[in-house]
Amino acid sequence: MYALKHSVSISLLLACFWAAPVHSADSKAGEQKAATCVGCHGAEGKSNGAQWPNLAAQQPAYMVNQLQAFKSGKRKNPMMQHMAANLGDEDMANLAAYYASRPAVSAGGDPALAKTGQAKAGMCLGCHGTKAEGNGMVPRLAGQQPAYLAKQLADFKAGERENGHMQAIAGTLAEDDMKAVAAYLGSL
Repeated sequence: MYALKHSVSISLLLACFWAAPVHSADSKAGEQKAATCVGCHGAEGKSNGAQWPNLAAQQPAYMVNQLQAFKSGKRKNPMMQHMAANLGDEDMANLAAYYASRPAVSAGGDPALAKTGQAKAGMCLGCHGTKAEGNGMVPRLAGQQPAYLAKQLADFKAGERENGHMQAIAGTLAEDDMKAVAAYLGSL
């Protein structure tokens, strides 16, 4: 009986070591797939305009989650819903791996406004990291387009984007505070 239990335990242990994911993300494949993203999100994920987020150095788990939310319709944006509609799980993982591998960028921001925002950004850094670099499902905010961040905060406050924690935080911010915090985060 002992030998059987021992044999089964060893077999289960070895199975865990040998079990590998069917797919691991391929940043090269993601780079090819990203060709359709360049028009808005820019070369290597450095956004071409304030209405689109930088994707460079973004957290891969967050990116996959957001692409899935666009695909399912949980997150509303007609363009992104259309773009995500034909992406499979492998495509999403590959895109996320590619963008995560790109060097971080700084969108900049008004220096005086950024200084004001620095004092108010502490509430963001608890979840988004001490340098706003993000972690896992929590997005990178550092270097993001300030106008994009301010719009997202306004959308959370208005209930157009759903996330209980972010809606509560945004609900405490005046429009000027949103702009200041966004300028600070964009300057990182």
